[in-house]
Amino acid sequence: MNALRADAARSRERILEVARRSDPKDLRLNEIAREAGVGVGTVYRHFPTSHALVEELTVETLGRLRELTARACADPDPGRGFDVALRAVVDLHLEAGGLQAVLLANDDVSEEVAALKASIFGELTDLLDRAKESGAIRGDLTTAQVERLACGIEHAIRLGTPEDRDVFVDTLVAGLRPPAAAPPAH
Repeated sequence: MNALRADAARSRERILEVARRSDPKDLRLNEIAREAGVGVGTVYRHFPTSHALVEELTVETLGRLRELTARACADPDPGRGFDVALRAVVDLHLEAGGLQAVLLANDDVSEEVAALKASIFGELTDLLDRAKESGAIRGDLTTAQVERLACGIEHAIRLGTPEDRDVFVDTLVAGLRPPAAAPPAH
């Protein structure tokens, strides 16, 4: 029985190893099985859908994002904390290609992923609310809108160069601030 479990664990690790080298936006479970040297049924037993496989590939990144959002929430300056959190979200999107799909998915396969996302979005919502109340962030933004903007910045950086990152993120952060008061009439 232990040999069977050990074999299943090795197969699962080979599947993950091959998937890590693949584009998470274009995972084909049949190709993963072939490259990992396992049967297609083995892949589907471990990961019933390609999204389930992408979730597994992003669990560690979600854990890191959860830690970063917790630290950002602890910052006594909610505007600064929000800025730190937003930059971390963009950086992790760039690092983990499947993060966007997992964060934006409505249905999670993994309970662990669902719990991490609930925690992350709960903390980001709290931080955004506090930043809005402090006047650091415009009052009409939602967490979902900010997440989609972060996805857009990720896409823009991927189309450009790594040097574009700071310009794009700084522009996004500036756009999230409340509009400046209108100049006095002459």
